[in-house]
Amino acid sequence: MKPTNIGVPSFRDSEREYLEVAVLTVQFRPNAKVPRLLELIHRAIPYPLLLVASFHDEGKASLSVSVAHKRFNQGEAGKFVLDEILTTSAIELDALPSASAQCFMAAMSLSNQPNKDLYALYQGWADCIIGLAIAGIVGRFVLPASPEQTKEMRTFMQNRALLLSELSNLRSQAIKEKQMNRLVVLNLSIKRLESQLVANQSVLFAP
Repeated sequence: MKPTNIGVPSFRDSEREYLEVAVLTVQFRPNAKVPRLLELIHRAIPYPLLLVASFHDEGKASLSVSVAHKRFNQGEAGKFVLDEILTTSAIELDALPSASAQCFMAAMSLSNQPNKDLYALYQGWADCIIGLAIAGIVGRFVLPASPEQTKEMRTFMQNRALLLSELSNLRSQAIKEKQMNRLVVLNLSIKRLESQLVANQSVLFAP
């Protein structure tokens, strides 16, 4: 997609150059290492890329959509650095899409994206992916209302991942723990983290 065929201006600043956006569909074989392959494809193409991948997830035909902003490599001319890859969870193809998945697919329409420039358009797709990830937590598709809220949502997701990882470790320890006093301490820590998860969600995504 270029300014000449979609009517959206190109973008360039000291960090990035978005002259066009590539759109690519790929189909992976069963048992493919999907996350690694997605990363390799995003790294191989020197343009901002909207990547739609179809694959089998637990035996079910599924797809995912991913984007990754790219910026200049300040240490090597002509090279770029890949920012975080944002990828949807697997969307099952053979079943009726959930309400959130339907909202996501509608929101991804080119006509629904910002048209200030190609960077803004691409960020619009990134926001849709963030919104679908949030929907898996709060039960409703939520798009960021501003760049500041995009940052808040991403920070929320990162913090949530850390808390869930810590919770998993504590629960594993609790299952194996034999000493009652130590088990009490572990359970209190688990309750504290569970409360923190709920509190973080309530603050950021209050109705």
